[in-house]
Amino acid sequence: MNSRDRLLTALDGGEPDRVPRALAFYRVEVEKLAPPGEWRDEMVDVRFIRLPPSPEEEELDRRIESFPTDTRLGTPVQIATYARWNYHPEASQLRNPLAAASSLDDLRDFAFPESTRPYDLDGLASQVRELRSRGVAVGGNLPHLGGELFETAWRLRGLNNFLIDLVKRPDWANFLLDRLAELGRRNARTLALTGIDVLALDDDVGMPGTMMISPGTWREFFKGRLAEIIESARTVKSDLRILFHSDGYFEPIIGDLLEIGVDAINPVQPDHMDAVRIRRNFGLRPALWGTVGHHTTFSFSEPDEIRREVKERIETLGRGGLVLCPAYDIDEPDIPWENIVAFLDAVEAYG
Repeated sequence: MNSRDRLLTALDGGEPDRVPRALAFYRVEVEKLAPPGEWRDEMVDVRFIRLPPSPEEEELDRRIESFPTDTRLGTPVQIATYARWNYHPEASQLRNPLAAASSLDDLRDFAFPESTRPYDLDGLASQVRELRSRGVAVGGNLPHLGGELFETAWRLRGLNNFLIDLVKRPDWANFLLDRLAELGRRNARTLALTGIDVLALDDDVGMPGTMMISPGTWREFFKGRLAEIIESARTVKSDLRILFHSDGYFEPIIGDLLEIGVDAINPVQPDHMDAVRIRRNFGLRPALWGTVGHHTTFSFSEPDEIRREVKERIETLGRGGLVLCPAYDIDEPDIPWENIVAFLDAVEAYG
């Protein structure tokens, strides 16, 4: 099997020749994480294409070049996204551009960023072909402000405001979510046209120990819209695999995610989700993409600890329906390359 075969087999609930490896559910510049000469293409089984930057993103890239590499501004993609949406997490008075909305008309008047601008489909498809020529599976992410629906909505309105909207102003919530779902459907179709293998959707609806909204509220406001985004992509590419990401605890909606066509869930953080219980309750579908490492594991653990955890995951979860991946972001300046290598080598050794 090559890497693509391996990953798709796992996402379909099968058992490949080796457990596939990933480093995230989005594009990570892995070559830049490694010391010169130490990166090899075969270290991971999936890579993600990059959507072309907007003029606002290019301008922001120029502005942040002078900052030291360990300045905690967020990733360049995150910062550029914030600029497009006029979202300012660093300034309490400006943080949420729709926080001061006093009527539904204020929501109607909001200028959404041109996330649906015409993309260079030929250029994106060329990225897919180039990656696939190396034998790896290819993924893509929708452009958004932190999540397709829930997370973008509360970042625009402010968390407290949007939670109140869901209860007391459902017409406001529905209007905003309809706009976001429309963007999601258009961009999902665009990515499907490029020929990617995996569409990664994400919306942080979980937190430690519980969900940020009730499962019932998620079903009422979000399930149907997420299903429409998935359907819009699969209308273009019927064999597209769907990965859903949420940090924290979201076990109560796993069955719903399966119903609407999700093939795999990420990151299944060990400090918030019990991967063994999920496997016992659901079997090999959804596939589990993640499971390795607590919040500080990759920053502060010794390489041998990471190797032991990888071995434990394979022994307890089996080799089918599993994509091993760090459960927290590893593209941070305090992550030692030795720990990333320990993870990759352990999957190779035990998988």
